[in-house]
Amino acid sequence: MRAVRVALLTFAALISVTVSAAESVFPLQEMTPDLDDKASLQRGARTYMNYCLGCHSLKYQRYERTANDLGIPHDLILEHLVFDPDTRIGGLIENSMSEESAKVWFGAVPPDLTLYTSLKGGPDYIYTYLKSFYSDPDRPFGMNNQVFENVGMPHVLLDLQGIQKKVCENDSCSLELTVGSGSQTAEEYDQTVYDLSNFLYYISEPTRQERERLGVYVLLFLAFFFVFTYLLGREYTKEFH
Repeated sequence: MRAVRVALLTFAALISVTVSAAESVFPLQEMTPDLDDKASLQRGARTYMNYCLGCHSLKYQRYERTANDLGIPHDLILEHLVFDPDTRIGGLIENSMSEESAKVWFGAVPPDLTLYTSLKGGPDYIYTYLKSFYSDPDRPFGMNNQVFENVGMPHVLLDLQGIQKKVCENDSCSLELTVGSGSQTAEEYDQTVYDLSNFLYYISEPTRQERERLGVYVLLFLAFFFVFTYLLGREYTKEFH
């Protein structure tokens, strides 16, 4: 499974620039992920399991790995974040939606999101996308998105954020939130979206922190080894003079 993830990450890195450029040129809002913030990752996991998993699987990630990395006891993740009683802690994070049903409801199969953040080039895309839905009566679910115009996905966090309206003046458009239409304040919703984006950033490469820590040791070893290699090379070159 790890080899499959590495191969997919490599493929995603190769095509991410092309895909992102083809889909949208909308300016993205910057968010800085923090994989050391376990509370944020836990909240993001909760939001994902409650609002996203019904359509979007994470089929290259297991519940057990997620629980261990996020510091969630196995019994708690099974009780509060797993809704299928037949699911085991070692199982992959999948949903029960069939491809046929997905095509009928949405016109296409919702993508698996395990590697989606890496495919899009980073968490900024997810963060901006989830904040950019606006009311559009012409769309099947009554919502559209500035980042991905005419997207087939409904705004699953609508009850939290509320309804935004697109207002255009002098060739410039902005989104205005209808006050009181969501259960969260603007600041609370920003935090919810941040946590969810942070979680998906972690999911895209769970070994990221381990890889970065190992990289430091590798660089230190190379620097240390270089000193002896240089001294040895200098001794060899003395014979040429």
